[in-house]
Amino acid sequence: MNIVISGLGVVTSGAWGWDEAKDLFSAADPRPVNIDRSAGYHREGGARKALLVDAGRMGDWLSPMAARRMSPASRFAVCASLMAFRDAGLEPQPDDGTTAVVMGTTYGAAFVTEKILRQVFLEGPESVSPALFTESVANAPAAQIALAVGARGANNTVTQRQVSVIAALKQATGLLRRGSADRVLVGAVDEMSPLLHAILDRFAALAQPDDDGVETGRPFDARGSGWLGAEGAAVVLLEREDAVRNRGGSFRARLLGAGSAFDPGAPRSGWGKSPGPRAQALGAFLEDHGVSPGTVDRIVCSAGGLREADRLEARLIREVLGESLLPPVLAPTATAGSHGGVLLAGSVLAASGVTFGPTPGFAVPDREAGIVPHDGRPLPRPETVLLTACAPGGSAGWALLGRGEV
Repeated sequence: MNIVISGLGVVTSGAWGWDEAKDLFSAADPRPVNIDRSAGYHREGGARKALLVDAGRMGDWLSPMAARRMSPASRFAVCASLMAFRDAGLEPQPDDGTTAVVMGTTYGAAFVTEKILRQVFLEGPESVSPALFTESVANAPAAQIALAVGARGANNTVTQRQVSVIAALKQATGLLRRGSADRVLVGAVDEMSPLLHAILDRFAALAQPDDDGVETGRPFDARGSGWLGAEGAAVVLLEREDAVRNRGGSFRARLLGAGSAFDPGAPRSGWGKSPGPRAQALGAFLEDHGVSPGTVDRIVCSAGGLREADRLEARLIREVLGESLLPPVLAPTATAGSHGGVLLAGSVLAASGVTFGPTPGFAVPDREAGIVPHDGRPLPRPETVLLTACAPGGSAGWALLGRGEV
């Protein structure tokens, strides 16, 4: 069975939809804005910027009445799902077949969770609003997607940190192959509240201001100090290729497979240095799909400027694909910030042959990482794209995309 990506929806800083996402990654010019620091959560001298979604544009996709019942993450996810249907040339509530939903998230619903905790601590547990609780759980965006598009199939949410989006792709592929769904909306969503931003900064995860006050994610760069905090969503519509062709449609890319692995010897909260079992599993995955390292035309990675994380992902890539003659390596999080939706959107765009600009912030190669990311030169359209992601605690994931027919 051939599985294809027939539609893509993107909601992120600087881009709503396919055309704007193309322009965003081509320009490669991140423009983070000051995050609200009035609550006093942030430490002195720490990160103060993030790539935030322009919520004023939601009215094109959601009515105010529908939006006010949702958390920011649910709004992003629903808008991206409606976009994915439109991009596939389908109505949001198809009359035929079963639609399933599988979403991934790194951080969950930060805004609503903070509101609930404020009520608990300041007013007592009895004061907690039941309406707020329904949007505080990680699977709220997936549930809201199902309501918005009439999806009556399986409804799952994966919370596996940076690997969540690839684990979601793996689950969705299984649903289609087993015949449990006729189409699957699969993606990733995250929001960036001031409190979450401050916590990530205190854990030294976010890019720090340089001497000019500029905050830049610098993947594989010796000066990397952390990720650019960001929010948004990307959702793809997965279908069987024959179903798309039978209705006269086209598709953005093929999903050739998705896999993951776990290293039980990795530190619980750190990244570790050795790819270990994860590299063995990636090598076996490529072999199972008939892909040799030399036939991978493009790598899209999750690296975003946090040196410990970037070095682990670089070692994984180099160990499996070889130390020399690596294909071009794209790091879309340097442009649109670090969340799973950026990795997914960037990968589909790469498989479709979209032009990527030079990697923002890269200038001084990190010798320990040993990877020089894409410099912006024109590239031929790829046949095979490899996605990779690593997460603290030992998880890693990967997926293969093939070129589409749009």
